[in-house]
Amino acid sequence: MNKLTRDHNTQIPPIKIVQFGEGNFLRAFVDYAFQQLNEKADFNGGIAVVQPIENGMVHMLNDQDGLYTLFLRGIQNGQTIDEKHLICNIVKGINPYDDFQAYLDLAKEEELEYVISNTTEAGIAYIAREQMDAQPPQSFPAKLTRLLWERYEFFNGAADKGLKIIPCELINHNADQLKKFILQYSQDWNLGSEFISWIENHNSFHNTLVDRIVPGYPRNEIDFYNSQLDYEDQLIVVAESFFLWVIEDDGILKNSLAFDKTNCDVKFVKSIQPYRNRKVRILNGIHTSLVPVSYLYGNRTVTESMNDDFTSKFVESMVFDEIIDTIDMDRDELVEFTNQVMDRFKNPFIIHQLSSIALNSISKFKVRVLPSLLTYIEKCNRLPFYLCFSLAALIRFYKGDWNEESLPVQDDKLTVEFFQSKWELNNTKATVEAVLSNSDFWGQDLSKISDLSSKLVELIDSFDSIGIEETYKAQLETNKDEYLYQST
Repeated sequence: MNKLTRDHNTQIPPIKIVQFGEGNFLRAFVDYAFQQLNEKADFNGGIAVVQPIENGMVHMLNDQDGLYTLFLRGIQNGQTIDEKHLICNIVKGINPYDDFQAYLDLAKEEELEYVISNTTEAGIAYIAREQMDAQPPQSFPAKLTRLLWERYEFFNGAADKGLKIIPCELINHNADQLKKFILQYSQDWNLGSEFISWIENHNSFHNTLVDRIVPGYPRNEIDFYNSQLDYEDQLIVVAESFFLWVIEDDGILKNSLAFDKTNCDVKFVKSIQPYRNRKVRILNGIHTSLVPVSYLYGNRTVTESMNDDFTSKFVESMVFDEIIDTIDMDRDELVEFTNQVMDRFKNPFIIHQLSSIALNSISKFKVRVLPSLLTYIEKCNRLPFYLCFSLAALIRFYKGDWNEESLPVQDDKLTVEFFQSKWELNNTKATVEAVLSNSDFWGQDLSKISDLSSKLVELIDSFDSIGIEETYKAQLETNKDEYLYQST
Protein backbone atom coordinates (compact mmCIF):
# COMPACT_ATOMS: atom_id res chain seq x y z
CA MET A 1 0.00 0.00 0.00
CA ASN A 2 1.34 3.42 -0.98
CA LYS A 3 2.33 6.04 1.58
CA LEU A 4 0.00 9.05 1.76
CA THR A 5 1.84 11.96 0.10
CA ARG A 6 0.95 15.09 -1.82
CA ASP A 7 1.04 15.10 -5.62
CA HIS A 8 4.03 17.21 -6.67
CA ASN A 9 1.84 19.02 -9.20
CA THR A 10 -0.62 20.14 -6.54
CA GLN A 11 -0.69 23.89 -6.00
CA ILE A 12 0.10 24.76 -2.37
CA PRO A 13 -2.12 27.53 -0.95
CA PRO A 14 -0.48 30.47 0.88
CA ILE A 15 -0.31 30.29 4.66
CA LYS A 16 -3.27 32.22 6.06
CA ILE A 17 -3.62 30.35 9.35
CA VAL A 18 -1.13 29.53 12.10
CA GLN A 19 -2.55 26.75 14.22
CA PHE A 20 -1.22 25.92 17.69
CA GLY A 21 -1.99 22.25 18.18
CA GLU A 22 -1.93 19.15 16.00
CA GLY A 23 -4.31 16.93 17.95
CA ASN A 24 -7.40 15.06 16.85
CA PHE A 25 -9.90 17.76 17.68
CA LEU A 26 -8.36 20.56 15.63
CA ARG A 27 -7.78 18.23 12.70
CA ALA A 28 -11.40 17.00 12.79
CA PHE A 29 -12.93 20.40 13.47
CA VAL A 30 -10.99 23.53 12.47
CA ASP A 31 -8.93 22.04 9.64
CA TYR A 32 -12.06 20.42 8.22
CA ALA A 33 -13.91 23.74 8.43
CA PHE A 34 -11.19 25.69 6.63
CA GLN A 35 -10.97 23.02 3.95
CA GLN A 36 -14.69 23.50 3.40
CA LEU A 37 -13.92 27.20 2.85
CA ASN A 38 -11.24 26.29 0.32
CA GLU A 39 -13.55 23.94 -1.55
CA LYS A 40 -16.76 25.95 -1.52
CA ALA A 41 -15.86 29.61 -0.92
CA ASP A 42 -12.52 30.10 -2.77
CA PHE A 43 -10.75 30.86 0.51
CA ASN A 44 -7.42 29.50 -0.77
CA GLY A 45 -5.86 29.25 2.66
CA GLY A 46 -3.08 27.01 3.91
CA ILE A 47 -2.41 26.09 7.54
CA ALA A 48 0.93 26.02 9.32
CA VAL A 49 0.66 23.81 12.39
CA VAL A 50 2.82 24.64 15.41
CA GLN A 51 3.53 21.94 17.96
CA PRO A 52 2.69 23.65 21.29
CA ILE A 53 4.60 21.26 23.57
CA GLU A 54 7.97 19.59 23.28
CA ASN A 55 6.63 16.09 22.75
CA GLY A 56 4.18 16.16 19.88
CA MET A 57 3.40 14.71 16.47
CA VAL A 58 4.06 17.32 13.78
CA HIS A 59 6.73 14.98 12.43
CA MET A 60 3.93 12.54 11.60
CA LEU A 61 2.06 15.29 9.78
CA ASN A 62 5.17 16.22 7.83
CA ASP A 63 5.81 12.58 6.94
CA GLN A 64 2.42 12.60 5.18
CA ASP A 65 2.82 16.10 3.67
CA GLY A 66 0.12 17.35 6.06
CA LEU A 67 -2.47 14.95 4.62
CA TYR A 68 -4.81 12.70 6.59
CA THR A 69 -8.24 11.09 6.36
CA LEU A 70 -11.24 12.25 8.37
CA PHE A 71 -14.20 9.91 8.79
CA LEU A 72 -17.46 11.60 9.81
CA ARG A 73 -20.02 9.18 11.21
CA GLY A 74 -23.28 9.82 12.98
CA ILE A 75 -27.01 10.33 12.80
CA GLN A 76 -28.72 13.57 11.81
CA ASN A 77 -32.50 13.92 11.61
CA GLY A 78 -32.77 10.17 11.75
CA GLN A 79 -30.44 9.69 8.77
CA THR A 80 -27.11 7.89 8.98
CA ILE A 81 -24.09 9.98 7.99
CA ASP A 82 -20.97 8.08 6.89
CA GLU A 83 -18.45 10.25 5.01
CA LYS A 84 -14.76 10.18 4.22
CA HIS A 85 -12.68 13.34 3.63
CA LEU A 86 -9.03 13.70 2.66
CA ILE A 87 -7.89 16.83 4.48
CA CYS A 88 -5.18 18.60 2.48
CA ASN A 89 -4.90 22.22 3.66
CA ILE A 90 -2.04 21.77 6.16
CA VAL A 91 1.05 22.91 4.27
CA LYS A 92 3.68 22.51 6.98
CA GLY A 93 4.22 21.44 10.56
CA ILE A 94 6.74 23.21 12.78
CA ASN A 95 8.27 22.09 16.05
CA PRO A 96 9.60 25.30 17.67
CA TYR A 97 11.64 23.20 20.09
CA ASP A 98 13.66 21.84 17.16
CA ASP A 99 13.62 24.82 14.79
CA PHE A 100 12.76 28.06 16.54
CA GLN A 101 13.72 30.20 13.56
CA ALA A 102 11.23 28.38 11.36
CA TYR A 103 8.62 29.26 13.95
CA LEU A 104 9.56 32.96 13.96
CA ASP A 105 9.54 32.99 10.16
CA LEU A 106 5.81 32.32 10.24
CA ALA A 107 5.40 35.91 11.42
CA LYS A 108 6.76 37.08 8.07
CA GLU A 109 4.09 35.36 5.99
CA GLU A 110 2.52 38.10 3.88
CA GLU A 111 -0.99 36.61 3.73
CA LEU A 112 -1.19 35.38 7.32
CA GLU A 113 -4.51 36.46 8.87
CA TYR A 114 -5.62 34.00 11.55
CA VAL A 115 -4.34 32.28 14.66
CA ILE A 116 -6.17 29.16 15.85
CA SER A 117 -5.37 27.19 18.99
CA ASN A 118 -6.42 24.27 21.11
CA THR A 119 -3.69 23.72 23.67
CA THR A 120 -6.02 22.09 26.27
CA GLU A 121 -7.71 23.98 29.09
CA ALA A 122 -4.36 24.34 30.84
CA GLY A 123 -2.72 25.88 27.79
CA ILE A 124 -3.93 29.43 28.28
CA ALA A 125 -1.86 30.18 31.34
CA TYR A 126 0.51 32.83 32.60
CA ILE A 127 3.98 31.79 33.81
CA ALA A 128 5.74 34.68 35.51
CA ARG A 129 9.26 33.40 34.89
CA GLU A 130 8.91 33.34 31.08
CA GLN A 131 11.81 34.94 29.20
CA MET A 132 11.42 36.57 25.80
CA ASP A 133 14.72 35.15 24.52
CA ALA A 134 13.76 31.57 25.35
CA GLN A 135 13.71 29.32 22.28
CA PRO A 136 10.83 28.81 22.65
CA PRO A 137 9.02 30.30 25.66
CA GLN A 138 7.18 27.66 27.63
CA SER A 139 3.53 28.77 27.68
CA PHE A 140 1.30 29.16 24.64
CA PRO A 141 0.47 32.84 25.41
CA ALA A 142 4.20 33.60 25.68
CA LYS A 143 4.92 31.82 22.40
CA LEU A 144 2.18 33.80 20.69
CA THR A 145 3.40 37.09 22.19
CA ARG A 146 6.85 36.36 20.76
CA LEU A 147 5.36 35.62 17.33
CA LEU A 148 3.28 38.81 17.36
CA TRP A 149 6.34 40.84 18.32
CA GLU A 150 8.26 39.33 15.40
CA ARG A 151 5.42 40.25 13.03
CA TYR A 152 5.17 43.76 14.46
CA GLU A 153 8.91 44.30 13.98
CA PHE A 154 9.11 42.77 10.50
CA PHE A 155 6.21 44.81 9.11
CA ASN A 156 7.10 47.98 11.07
CA GLY A 157 3.85 47.95 13.02
CA ALA A 158 1.66 48.02 9.90
CA ALA A 159 -2.00 48.28 10.82
CA ASP A 160 -3.05 45.78 8.16
CA LYS A 161 -0.69 43.07 9.44
CA GLY A 162 -2.51 42.43 12.70
CA LEU A 163 -4.07 39.00 13.17
CA LYS A 164 -7.48 37.60 14.01
CA ILE A 165 -6.98 35.32 17.00
CA ILE A 166 -9.53 32.56 17.54
CA PRO A 167 -8.70 30.18 20.45
CA CYS A 168 -10.70 26.97 20.78
CA GLU A 169 -9.67 25.91 24.29
CA LEU A 170 -12.63 24.77 26.37
CA ILE A 171 -12.59 27.55 28.92
CA ASN A 172 -15.02 30.41 29.23
CA HIS A 173 -13.81 33.74 27.79
CA ASN A 174 -10.87 31.94 26.19
CA ALA A 175 -9.84 34.86 23.93
CA ASP A 176 -10.19 37.41 26.72
CA GLN A 177 -7.87 35.32 28.89
CA LEU A 178 -5.37 34.88 26.07
CA LYS A 179 -5.30 38.61 25.33
CA LYS A 180 -4.86 39.41 29.02
CA PHE A 181 -1.75 37.22 29.23
CA ILE A 182 -0.31 38.55 25.96
CA LEU A 183 -0.58 42.09 27.30
CA GLN A 184 1.01 40.95 30.57
CA TYR A 185 3.99 39.44 28.75
CA SER A 186 4.26 42.61 26.66
CA GLN A 187 4.72 44.56 29.89
CA ASP A 188 7.00 41.96 31.48
CA TRP A 189 9.29 42.05 28.46
CA ASN A 190 9.18 45.86 28.12
CA LEU A 191 7.98 45.72 24.52
CA GLY A 192 6.72 49.28 24.68
CA SER A 193 3.48 51.19 24.46
CA GLU A 194 3.44 51.26 20.65
CA PHE A 195 3.47 47.46 20.44
CA ILE A 196 0.76 47.23 23.08
CA SER A 197 -1.27 49.75 21.11
CA TRP A 198 -0.80 47.63 17.97
CA ILE A 199 -2.04 44.56 19.86
CA GLU A 200 -5.05 46.45 21.17
CA ASN A 201 -6.05 48.26 17.97
CA HIS A 202 -4.95 46.11 15.05
CA ASN A 203 -5.41 42.56 16.30
CA SER A 204 -8.78 41.06 17.19
CA PHE A 205 -9.52 38.42 19.81
CA HIS A 206 -12.63 36.25 19.52
CA ASN A 207 -14.14 34.12 22.28
CA THR A 208 -15.45 30.82 20.98
CA LEU A 209 -17.49 27.75 21.77
CA VAL A 210 -16.71 24.54 19.88
CA ASP A 211 -18.86 21.42 19.76
CA ARG A 212 -18.03 18.16 18.01
CA ILE A 213 -17.36 14.77 19.59
CA VAL A 214 -13.99 13.52 18.31
CA PRO A 215 -12.99 10.07 19.60
CA GLY A 216 -9.83 10.39 17.50
CA TYR A 217 -7.66 7.61 16.13
CA PRO A 218 -9.79 4.42 15.92
CA ARG A 219 -7.19 2.08 17.35
CA ASN A 220 -9.62 -0.73 18.13
CA GLU A 221 -11.25 -0.57 14.70
CA ILE A 222 -8.27 0.40 12.57
CA ASP A 223 -8.57 -2.59 10.25
CA PHE A 224 -12.10 -1.53 9.33
CA TYR A 225 -11.01 2.01 8.46
CA ASN A 226 -7.86 0.91 6.64
CA SER A 227 -9.98 -1.35 4.45
CA GLN A 228 -11.65 1.76 3.02
CA LEU A 229 -8.37 3.34 1.90
CA ASP A 230 -6.01 2.61 -0.95
CA TYR A 231 -3.11 4.33 0.82
CA GLU A 232 -1.39 4.09 4.19
CA ASP A 233 -2.54 6.71 6.69
CA GLN A 234 -1.09 6.89 10.21
CA LEU A 235 -3.25 9.90 11.12
CA ILE A 236 -6.79 8.70 10.54
CA VAL A 237 -9.24 10.58 12.73
CA VAL A 238 -12.90 9.77 13.39
CA ALA A 239 -15.53 12.28 14.49
CA GLU A 240 -19.27 12.62 14.71
CA SER A 241 -21.02 14.48 11.91
CA PHE A 242 -22.43 17.20 14.19
CA PHE A 243 -20.56 20.51 13.95
CA LEU A 244 -21.09 23.78 15.81
CA TRP A 245 -18.67 26.70 16.11
CA VAL A 246 -19.92 29.83 17.89
CA ILE A 247 -17.61 32.84 17.61
CA GLU A 248 -17.92 36.30 19.13
CA ASP A 249 -17.58 38.84 16.35
CA ASP A 250 -18.50 42.40 15.50
CA GLY A 251 -18.35 41.83 11.74
CA ILE A 252 -14.60 41.39 11.31
CA LEU A 253 -14.73 37.62 10.84
CA LYS A 254 -18.13 37.21 9.22
CA ASN A 255 -17.06 39.46 6.37
CA SER A 256 -13.90 37.45 5.69
CA LEU A 257 -14.94 33.86 6.45
CA ALA A 258 -17.83 32.80 4.20
CA PHE A 259 -18.93 29.80 6.20
CA ASP A 260 -22.48 30.43 4.99
CA LYS A 261 -21.34 28.87 1.70
CA THR A 262 -20.31 25.65 3.46
CA ASN A 263 -22.16 22.97 5.40
CA CYS A 264 -20.42 24.01 8.64
CA ASP A 265 -22.69 25.52 11.29
CA VAL A 266 -20.65 28.59 12.27
CA LYS A 267 -22.47 31.30 14.18
CA PHE A 268 -20.99 34.80 14.48
CA VAL A 269 -22.62 36.38 17.53
CA LYS A 270 -22.21 39.29 19.92
CA SER A 271 -21.92 36.95 22.89
CA ILE A 272 -21.34 33.21 23.09
CA GLN A 273 -22.67 33.02 26.65
CA PRO A 274 -26.25 31.92 25.78
CA TYR A 275 -24.83 29.18 23.55
CA ARG A 276 -22.32 28.14 26.18
CA ASN A 277 -25.08 28.06 28.78
CA ARG A 278 -27.20 25.94 26.43
CA LYS A 279 -24.41 23.46 25.73
CA VAL A 280 -23.28 23.17 29.35
CA ARG A 281 -26.77 22.72 30.77
CA ILE A 282 -28.19 20.46 28.06
CA LEU A 283 -25.39 18.41 26.45
CA ASN A 284 -22.95 18.35 29.35
CA GLY A 285 -25.73 18.46 31.93
CA ILE A 286 -27.41 15.38 30.48
CA HIS A 287 -24.11 13.51 30.41
CA THR A 288 -23.33 14.26 34.04
CA SER A 289 -26.83 13.66 35.41
CA LEU A 290 -27.32 10.48 33.36
CA VAL A 291 -24.17 8.69 34.56
CA PRO A 292 -25.11 7.75 38.16
CA VAL A 293 -28.72 6.88 37.30
CA SER A 294 -27.85 4.77 34.27
CA TYR A 295 -24.80 3.10 35.81
CA LEU A 296 -26.68 2.03 38.94
CA TYR A 297 -29.46 0.78 36.67
CA GLY A 298 -26.99 -1.40 34.77
CA ASN A 299 -25.98 0.41 31.57
CA ARG A 300 -22.34 1.04 30.73
CA THR A 301 -22.36 3.32 27.66
CA VAL A 302 -24.24 6.40 26.50
CA THR A 303 -25.59 4.63 23.43
CA GLU A 304 -26.84 1.74 25.57
CA SER A 305 -28.51 4.26 27.89
CA MET A 306 -30.23 6.05 25.02
CA ASN A 307 -31.53 2.76 23.57
CA ASP A 308 -33.00 1.64 26.91
CA ASP A 309 -36.64 2.47 27.55
CA PHE A 310 -36.19 3.52 31.16
CA THR A 311 -33.00 5.61 30.96
CA SER A 312 -33.90 7.24 27.62
CA LYS A 313 -37.30 8.28 29.00
CA PHE A 314 -35.61 9.60 32.14
CA VAL A 315 -33.27 11.78 30.05
CA GLU A 316 -36.04 13.08 27.80
CA SER A 317 -38.27 13.98 30.74
CA MET A 318 -35.44 15.64 32.63
CA VAL A 319 -34.37 17.88 29.77
CA PHE A 320 -37.81 18.74 28.34
CA ASP A 321 -39.66 19.07 31.67
CA GLU A 322 -36.94 20.71 33.76
CA ILE A 323 -33.64 21.77 32.20
CA ILE A 324 -35.02 23.65 29.19
CA ASP A 325 -37.24 25.73 31.45
CA THR A 326 -34.17 27.10 33.24
CA ILE A 327 -32.44 28.51 30.12
CA ASP A 328 -33.22 32.02 28.96
CA MET A 329 -33.35 31.34 25.21
CA ASP A 330 -36.04 30.73 22.61
CA ARG A 331 -37.72 27.43 23.49
CA ASP A 332 -38.01 26.26 19.88
CA GLU A 333 -34.26 26.73 19.45
CA LEU A 334 -33.60 24.82 22.68
CA VAL A 335 -35.87 21.98 21.56
CA GLU A 336 -34.08 21.78 18.21
CA PHE A 337 -30.69 21.68 19.93
CA THR A 338 -31.91 19.02 22.37
CA ASN A 339 -33.15 16.83 19.53
CA GLN A 340 -29.72 17.12 17.92
CA VAL A 341 -28.11 16.12 21.21
CA MET A 342 -30.37 13.08 21.44
CA ASP A 343 -29.33 12.00 17.94
CA ARG A 344 -25.68 12.46 18.90
CA PHE A 345 -26.03 10.37 22.05
CA LYS A 346 -27.65 7.58 19.98
CA ASN A 347 -24.75 7.57 17.53
CA PRO A 348 -23.89 3.84 17.13
CA PHE A 349 -20.45 4.70 15.74
CA ILE A 350 -19.20 6.35 18.94
CA ILE A 351 -18.80 4.20 22.05
CA HIS A 352 -18.76 6.58 25.03
CA GLN A 353 -18.24 4.80 28.33
CA LEU A 354 -20.22 6.06 31.31
CA SER A 355 -17.18 5.33 33.46
CA SER A 356 -15.20 7.88 31.43
CA ILE A 357 -17.84 10.56 31.89
CA ALA A 358 -17.92 9.79 35.62
CA LEU A 359 -14.51 11.42 36.12
CA ASN A 360 -14.76 14.32 38.63
CA SER A 361 -18.56 14.08 38.74
CA ILE A 362 -18.95 16.33 41.78
CA SER A 363 -17.27 19.35 40.19
CA LYS A 364 -19.06 18.59 36.91
CA PHE A 365 -22.43 18.47 38.68
CA LYS A 366 -21.72 21.86 40.26
CA VAL A 367 -21.05 23.51 36.88
CA ARG A 368 -23.35 21.56 34.58
CA VAL A 369 -26.39 20.50 36.60
CA LEU A 370 -26.67 22.46 39.85
CA PRO A 371 -27.47 25.77 38.07
CA SER A 372 -30.47 24.10 36.42
CA LEU A 373 -31.63 22.67 39.74
CA LEU A 374 -31.34 26.01 41.54
CA THR A 375 -32.89 28.03 38.72
CA TYR A 376 -35.82 25.60 38.52
CA ILE A 377 -36.47 26.05 42.24
CA GLU A 378 -36.34 29.82 41.85
CA LYS A 379 -38.68 29.89 38.85
CA CYS A 380 -41.12 27.14 39.80
CA ASN A 381 -41.08 27.27 43.59
CA ARG A 382 -40.64 23.49 43.75
CA LEU A 383 -37.94 20.88 43.66
CA PRO A 384 -37.24 19.43 40.19
CA PHE A 385 -38.07 15.73 40.30
CA TYR A 386 -35.58 14.39 37.73
CA LEU A 387 -32.64 16.57 38.75
CA CYS A 388 -33.15 15.63 42.40
CA PHE A 389 -33.34 11.98 41.39
CA SER A 390 -29.98 12.37 39.64
CA LEU A 391 -28.40 14.12 42.62
CA ALA A 392 -29.57 11.31 44.91
CA ALA A 393 -28.08 8.75 42.52
CA LEU A 394 -24.82 10.70 42.42
CA ILE A 395 -24.48 10.72 46.22
CA ARG A 396 -25.25 6.99 46.29
CA PHE A 397 -22.78 6.37 43.43
CA TYR A 398 -19.99 7.94 45.49
CA LYS A 399 -20.46 5.27 48.14
CA GLY A 400 -18.27 3.27 45.79
CA ASP A 401 -20.13 -0.04 45.63
CA TRP A 402 -23.47 -1.28 44.41
CA ASN A 403 -24.83 -4.83 44.55
CA GLU A 404 -21.40 -6.15 45.52
CA GLU A 405 -19.79 -4.41 42.54
CA SER A 406 -17.15 -1.67 42.75
CA LEU A 407 -18.22 1.56 41.07
CA PRO A 408 -15.89 3.69 38.89
CA VAL A 409 -15.64 6.61 41.32
CA GLN A 410 -12.88 8.84 39.95
CA ASP A 411 -12.23 12.10 41.76
CA ASP A 412 -9.55 13.91 43.69
CA LYS A 413 -8.30 12.20 46.83
CA LEU A 414 -9.97 14.60 49.29
CA THR A 415 -13.38 14.20 47.67
CA VAL A 416 -13.19 10.42 47.61
CA GLU A 417 -12.02 10.31 51.24
CA PHE A 418 -14.82 12.68 52.30
CA PHE A 419 -17.50 10.42 50.85
CA GLN A 420 -15.88 7.31 52.30
CA SER A 421 -15.88 8.80 55.76
CA LYS A 422 -19.49 9.97 55.53
CA TRP A 423 -20.81 6.68 54.18
CA GLU A 424 -19.00 4.85 57.00
CA LEU A 425 -21.45 6.56 59.37
CA ASN A 426 -24.07 4.04 58.16
CA ASN A 427 -26.66 6.79 58.39
CA THR A 428 -28.12 8.02 55.11
CA LYS A 429 -29.52 11.19 56.66
CA ALA A 430 -26.17 12.17 58.20
CA THR A 431 -24.35 11.39 54.94
CA VAL A 432 -26.71 13.44 52.78
CA GLU A 433 -26.67 16.44 55.12
CA ALA A 434 -22.87 16.38 55.27
CA VAL A 435 -22.63 16.27 51.47
CA LEU A 436 -25.17 19.03 50.91
CA SER A 437 -23.60 21.32 53.50
CA ASN A 438 -20.09 20.95 52.02
CA SER A 439 -19.75 24.35 50.35
CA ASP A 440 -16.39 23.30 48.90
CA PHE A 441 -18.36 21.00 46.60
CA TRP A 442 -21.18 23.34 45.62
CA GLY A 443 -20.04 26.88 46.37
CA GLN A 444 -22.89 27.16 48.89
CA ASP A 445 -24.71 25.23 51.59
CA LEU A 446 -27.40 23.19 49.81
CA SER A 447 -28.73 21.80 53.09
CA LYS A 448 -30.53 25.12 53.56
CA ILE A 449 -32.90 24.32 50.69
CA SER A 450 -36.09 23.18 52.38
CA ASP A 451 -37.08 19.53 51.85
CA LEU A 452 -34.08 18.77 49.62
CA SER A 453 -32.21 16.72 52.20
CA SER A 454 -35.25 14.69 53.27
CA LYS A 455 -36.21 13.92 49.66
CA LEU A 456 -32.69 12.78 48.79
CA VAL A 457 -32.61 10.53 51.85
CA GLU A 458 -35.96 9.05 50.84
CA LEU A 459 -34.70 8.36 47.32
CA ILE A 460 -31.38 6.86 48.35
CA ASP A 461 -32.96 4.53 50.89
CA SER A 462 -35.43 3.47 48.21
CA PHE A 463 -32.60 2.81 45.73
CA ASP A 464 -31.07 0.35 48.18
CA SER A 465 -34.42 -1.20 49.00
CA ILE A 466 -36.12 -1.69 45.61
CA GLY A 467 -33.67 -0.45 42.98
CA ILE A 468 -33.37 2.53 40.64
CA GLU A 469 -36.19 1.83 38.19
CA GLU A 470 -38.72 0.74 40.79
CA THR A 471 -37.95 3.83 42.88
CA TYR A 472 -38.52 5.98 39.82
CA LYS A 473 -41.88 4.37 39.11
CA ALA A 474 -42.98 4.58 42.74
CA GLN A 475 -42.04 8.24 43.02
CA LEU A 476 -43.88 9.17 39.84
CA GLU A 477 -46.98 7.34 40.97
CA THR A 478 -47.13 8.65 44.52
CA ASN A 479 -45.45 11.95 45.25
CA LYS A 480 -43.88 13.67 42.26
CA ASP A 481 -46.15 16.68 42.91
CA GLU A 482 -44.91 16.90 46.48
CA TYR A 483 -41.47 18.11 45.38
CA LEU A 484 -42.36 21.60 46.52
CA TYR A 485 -39.95 24.23 47.74
CA GLN A 486 -41.08 26.08 50.85
CA SER A 487 -39.13 29.34 51.20
CA THR A 488 -37.90 30.01 54.70
